[in-house]
Amino acid sequence: MDIESLWLRTQELWGMLDQHPWVRTGLALFLLLTTALVLGRVARFLILYAMKMLGRQPALHWLNDFRHNKVFHRLAQIVPSVVIQFGLSLVPGLSATGKGVIANIALAFTVLFMTLTIGTLLNALLDIYARTEHARTRSIKGYVQLAKMILYIFAAIIIVATLIDRSPLLLLSGLGAMSAVILLVYKDTLLSFVASVQLTSNDMLRVGDWIEMPQVGADGDVVDITLHTVKVQNHP
Repeated sequence: MDIESLWLRTQELWGMLDQHPWVRTGLALFLLLTTALVLGRVARFLILYAMKMLGRQPALHWLNDFRHNKVFHRLAQIVPSVVIQFGLSLVPGLSATGKGVIANIALAFTVLFMTLTIGTLLNALLDIYARTEHARTRSIKGYVQLAKMILYIFAAIIIVATLIDRSPLLLLSGLGAMSAVILLVYKDTLLSFVASVQLTSNDMLRVGDWIEMPQVGADGDVVDITLHTVKVQNHP
């Protein structure tokens, strides 16, 4: 096939797309989605490879904790949704309503993966802190768990508000009326948090302490202090 024939076939194809605009719009959306997924894969490879190389440096060894907790993996997952948000303006024939719906869904995914990134970042920081001398006397695992819980609650509110195209303040005002129900549901969590604060602030319990509680069958060393529980390794 010569160049002239190829050019004529291309013109015929474009003419067919002009006659069926919905086909052109669907094809453009498919290309945008494919491009977003490919760029996401490329971004993940480049980020992980760069962090792996940097983590080999003694001064940047702490990056390995971020890599093992999949912080950079979660960060790269934000790329496809961001590409879709900025690429929607290039899709021809897409109505304003369609653009709004797709943009809101993409934004919801962006908020979701950003929240997961922050959650894994907190886990990585907790692992780094656990290797310090302060971790033996001051456990911050309960505070990290509380921070993650608050983060996920606010992220869920923002995601729902984005999907229904409403202001998050509207949902927050509705939650104010349900404060009594929320306090009832999270009563045990709040009590556990207050108890955890008292334990750490008054230095009443440390990891490695020997504890005996015959009523619950606990007799051994404290190995972990979290927001809800104190783990004890029983000894025979």
